[in-house]
Amino acid sequence: ANPGFVVRITQSGLDYAHQQGIAILEKELAQLTLPDISGDFRVMRVGKVHYELSRLRLRSFHLPYSRISPVPNVGLQVSISNAFAELDGNWRVKFFFIRDRGSFDLKVENVYIKISLRLGSDTTGKPTISTSDCSTRISKVRVLFSGKFAWLYNLFHSAVESRFRKILESKVCDTVAESVHNELQTYIRTLPVTARIDAMAGIDYSLVAPPTATAQSLDADLKGEFYSLAHRSTVPFSPLPLSFPSDHDRMVYFGASSYFFNTAGFAYHTAGALVFEITDAVIPKDVDFHLNTSVFSAFVPQLEEMYPNMPMKLRLSTLTAPFLNIGPEGISLKPVVDVQAYAILPSSSLAPLFVLSLVRNVSAVIDVRSGHIVGKLDVGRIKLSLKDSAVGTFPVRTLQSIMNILSSSILLPRLNARLDEGFPLPLPDRIRLSNTLVRFHQVSEGEHLALGHPATPKPL
Repeated sequence: ANPGFVVRITQSGLDYAHQQGIAILEKELAQLTLPDISGDFRVMRVGKVHYELSRLRLRSFHLPYSRISPVPNVGLQVSISNAFAELDGNWRVKFFFIRDRGSFDLKVENVYIKISLRLGSDTTGKPTISTSDCSTRISKVRVLFSGKFAWLYNLFHSAVESRFRKILESKVCDTVAESVHNELQTYIRTLPVTARIDAMAGIDYSLVAPPTATAQSLDADLKGEFYSLAHRSTVPFSPLPLSFPSDHDRMVYFGASSYFFNTAGFAYHTAGALVFEITDAVIPKDVDFHLNTSVFSAFVPQLEEMYPNMPMKLRLSTLTAPFLNIGPEGISLKPVVDVQAYAILPSSSLAPLFVLSLVRNVSAVIDVRSGHIVGKLDVGRIKLSLKDSAVGTFPVRTLQSIMNILSSSILLPRLNARLDEGFPLPLPDRIRLSNTLVRFHQVSEGEHLALGHPATPKPL
C-alpha cells in the first residue's frame, strides 16, 4: 500500500542519533565482565610456569572515532576505529618452589569494530532493529606485571596478551548485540504506531513496509491514516504515491499527503463530530445579533406570522466528509454545509423552517509546534442556496451577512481552537523538534505533498 505519511532521516540526523547511541554503547562496554584466565607456560632454563589472572576489571572503554552510514537495501553500518580500553586485575604465579602474586595493568589499543544493523517491522507495524553482523579486531594489547619477578612474568606476556585479545574480541560483539537489543530496539519501539487524538479520533502511524536505507538517508513509509475510535471503517479513497524533494539539508523530514488530511475529515465526519448547533446562548455578547424569528423575519417575512418572537436553532452539518487539496500555495477546500433552521416552540420541540446549502472557500495554514501539526482556517465568501423550506420561498442572498457573522464569530473560532491543539507527529520518546519549516510541494503523480522540515532536535 502507498503511505499517507513518510519520514526521512538524513545523514546529519543519523549522525545525531549515532552520537547518543555511541555514548550508551561506551557505557555498556565499560561494564564488560571478563572471566578469570589461567594456564601454563614453559620458559627455557626456568621450566613450567603456572599463572592465574583474576578479578579482571575494565576501568574504561573509549570510542573516540565512529561513523554511521546507510547501506542501500541492507540497513545501517556503524564503523568504530582507534578505540582503546584499560583494565587491571590480580595475578598469581607458581613455578618450582616460587610463588608470587600482585597486580597488573593492561592496555588495549587500536580496536576496530564494524556493526551491521538490520531494519524491519513487526506485525503491528512497529519498527525493529537487530545486529545482523559484528566483527572486532584488536591490533595491540599490552600487559604490564609489577613485582620482583617482573622480568620472568614479562617473558610470557605475549601468550597472555593473545588470550586477552581473543576474549575481548568475542565479548565486545556480544555486548554490542545485547546493547542493540536492550537499548536501541527498546527505544525505537517507543515510536507510536497509533496516537489517540481526542475522544473521537486517532491516527494510525504503523509502517506499511520495513524502513529502507538509501545512499543518503533512512526512509520510512507510514500508513498515515486518521480513524474514528467508535467505529473504524474502510476509507473510501486510496493514497497515491509520494516522493520526497531531492534536498537533504535537514536532519529529519516529515511528508504528509492530502490522503493524511482527508482521512481526518472522513474520521471526524464518521464520528459525527462535524455537526454544529447554534442557539442564541452561544452567540458572543459582543455580537449585536440574536437568533430568533423576530430578527429573521426581516429576511423571511413569513416567520413573523407563523412563529412570532420565538428562539431559533441552526444545525450545521456536512453531507459528506470535506475533501481538501494541497498545492504549491498551501491547503484549500470547499466544504458543502447544510444549514437546517428550526423554531424552538414553547414546548421545547423543534419546528423545521428551512434548509440552506452553504458553500464556502476555505484555506488552511499549517505549522509544527511542540511535536504537533497545528493549523488555522481562513474563510472566503459564502455562496447560499435554498434547498428546502417549510415557510415558503425567500431571497437567500439577504441572509448572507447573517451567515457570515455566525460562521466567523462562532463556527470558525471553534474549529481553529481544535486545530490549534494539533495532531501529534510520530516521534519516539524524549525527542523535541526545533527550527521547523513547513513547505508545500506538488508531486508528478498529481498527488500533493505537504512537507514539514523539522530540523535540529534538541539533545535527549
